[in-house]
Amino acid sequence: MPDQVSQGHKYDGPVIDAHHHVWDLQRNLYPWLTPEEMVPHRYGDYGSIKRDYLPADYLADVDDTSVVASVYMEAEWDPTDPIGETRYVNDLSAATGVPGAMAAQAWLDAPDVAHVLEQQASFGIVRSVRHKPGGPSNLATVGVDRTLMSNELWRAGYALLSDHGLHFELQTPWWNLREAVELARDFPETTLIVNHSGVLLDREPSTIAGWLPALETVAALPNVVIKASGLCVAGQPWTVDLNRDVVLAMVDIFGADRVMFGSNFPVDGMFTSYGDMLDGYLEITSSLPDEQQKAFFHDTAERIYAPSLIAT
Repeated sequence: MPDQVSQGHKYDGPVIDAHHHVWDLQRNLYPWLTPEEMVPHRYGDYGSIKRDYLPADYLADVDDTSVVASVYMEAEWDPTDPIGETRYVNDLSAATGVPGAMAAQAWLDAPDVAHVLEQQASFGIVRSVRHKPGGPSNLATVGVDRTLMSNELWRAGYALLSDHGLHFELQTPWWNLREAVELARDFPETTLIVNHSGVLLDREPSTIAGWLPALETVAALPNVVIKASGLCVAGQPWTVDLNRDVVLAMVDIFGADRVMFGSNFPVDGMFTSYGDMLDGYLEITSSLPDEQQKAFFHDTAERIYAPSLIAT
């Protein structure tokens, strides 16, 4: 991992948040956020986020920051109605400017995937889709189980993304990224966006020793970018000391022009305030040259998502 460098000039320009959610639990169905449901989550008990989080709440969180635009990530809305989520978020964007772009839901191995992708791409706000590929949930089953990234039906759906100019959002633990290498290599025309820093669950030396080469392997493909997001650890607060080395490692491995800041709010709000998190990222990256800081906080996300600005 890169050596820690003393703090320099903090970036003070516009920020694009490349990964957040909003949800109205009274109006819409998110099965994992219903009162009676508690699915396994890397952060543990997430009951505190089972509450409405609307554009007004997001705007309150980013108040007094330099966030000028944001990207909504599909939030596991009712899987029988993927277009309903997009229509809802599109209406929010038109009314509030939050979000300025979005990643939509699409099940790439579903019989109607071609129709769903066509519909999703018809919304001007949609830039990408996400379908978590499952597979090995721990290191012990790597090489025994495979993710959907190796499933031919799923890959046939993935092949359709380029027809619509859509990117793909990959959320999978770092130990599955070698399959992502095959995916990125076989479909070079599709930008693959690694979500949540490759799902880094802890900071144990053995974990970091596996995570680093996994990132290096997938970063070798030029059509792969990564979000510095989702870096909370169950039972610990979000701190600069916890995340300095891993954030700088991502920049070192991918280059700042392929890394982007994402808050993952309101989920990561279980561990920190928005302002404190952003200030932490600003402190961590202050050791980087100005142009790299600008890429990290703005330019990479602008290139990938081209989000509209929040109304002021």
